[in-house]
Amino acid sequence: LLDSASDFAYHPGVQNDAAAKKFLDRFPLSVILNTLQTKPDVPGLEDTLVVCLERIFKTKYGASLIPHYMPFVQVGLTADSHSVKRLACKTVTCLLEDLQLLIIYPLLLDCLINGNEEVATASMDAIKKLAGFPNGIDIIFPNLVAQCSSLGRVRVLSLIVKLFSVSRSVASVIFKANLLTLLEEGVSKKNDTLETLSILELLYELAEIQHSAEFLSRTTLLQLLCSLIGNSATETILRSRAIMISGRLLSKAKTVISAIDGRLQDSDECESALEALGQIGSSIQGATLLLLPAARHVIDAAFDRQGHGKQLAALHGIANIAGKTRSELNADAEESLRHLIYEVASRSSKLTPSGLFLSVLQQAAEIRLAGYRMITGLVARPWCLMELCSKQEIINTVTDETTKIGMEARYNCCKAICKAFVSSELVSDPAFAGIGEKLDEAVRRGPYLARKEAQPVVMTEQRF
Repeated sequence: LLDSASDFAYHPGVQNDAAAKKFLDRFPLSVILNTLQTKPDVPGLEDTLVVCLERIFKTKYGASLIPHYMPFVQVGLTADSHSVKRLACKTVTCLLEDLQLLIIYPLLLDCLINGNEEVATASMDAIKKLAGFPNGIDIIFPNLVAQCSSLGRVRVLSLIVKLFSVSRSVASVIFKANLLTLLEEGVSKKNDTLETLSILELLYELAEIQHSAEFLSRTTLLQLLCSLIGNSATETILRSRAIMISGRLLSKAKTVISAIDGRLQDSDECESALEALGQIGSSIQGATLLLLPAARHVIDAAFDRQGHGKQLAALHGIANIAGKTRSELNADAEESLRHLIYEVASRSSKLTPSGLFLSVLQQAAEIRLAGYRMITGLVARPWCLMELCSKQEIINTVTDETTKIGMEARYNCCKAICKAFVSSELVSDPAFAGIGEKLDEAVRRGPYLARKEAQPVVMTEQRF
């Protein structure tokens, strides 16, 4: 059994239904499961059988047998061996339907709370799979957080986030079951910094889920984050994460913008605050709120060479606010954006936005990359296009740079300038004809600036 299981488990490539059936015809599933239960003193047997069964259950034939052996799965979920427990959890994810869900669910939950890291991960995947079944989400686990260890509480909260991401309908059930209040309670706790930080990381993950905003806006999480950000007694690392989460969650929230604005003077948190403002500015509503007037800090920092991290975050922030992937802002916000950039330029030694843009493109690769992204977002505006075309050095950099790092960003920037140029009045101005040709040629050459198309060379064969 050990030799055959090893061959099956470590056979290169995917094992198909025919291979699984052939193996199980020789060694029935009941024999293998009984062997795992009796634990014969054969070195390596348990681990080999676990890997073998994992591969068997990944086939349709193997998965079809699982419902007939549910008692073994239940025993496996309570086994002392972490390997067997993990296998049992993974076996549940192979189920083709939600059989005996009521019996299995509490066992999976126990594996999540009390198992090692691998067992907890496997059980979480299994619960997420079960939640996708028509009747699966009806069995939402009871509030065991108060009875858990700190690690167990974080795992249960992580499960909530995983389930929340399954679908909007599952998220709705979780919201109606008041399970998000467990996250609120975790954020408001003040006696365990590590646990609070772990919960903030889960909120950061939650904020990335497409349908999260509509549910989270109906909780007190926003107010709790504002309290964390505005409380000077809170540890810096917690405030920084709260700032970042707020930026992801919100497209409009003046109270949060005000709280973040207040942290811009703190050098330890300024970078996070700038990045958060950029995240808020990635939506039209958020950008509009920022431009009246909180974006001033982002634009100031974008052209300030005193802090590399701050400048980098601010340049990406401007790109988001300018909206490189969405429609234009309203007239007031557009005018505010233009005014703020010209105001910063007038107070600098460069005097003009074109001077500021060139200065960014002449810096180190990482800053230059962010500069390309910023210009890609801004160039659709006639005033920005004119500024770029008025500096031949900018056009030369965007069309001719040969540095390998960031070639895609440079090319996207070049394409955006070319597109704006072609649809502008400058295209018919003889003074800018050379710029138009240069941009067009650079776009045709692609992101890696290919030279002329290769041509075959026909030569007379040399004979000796």
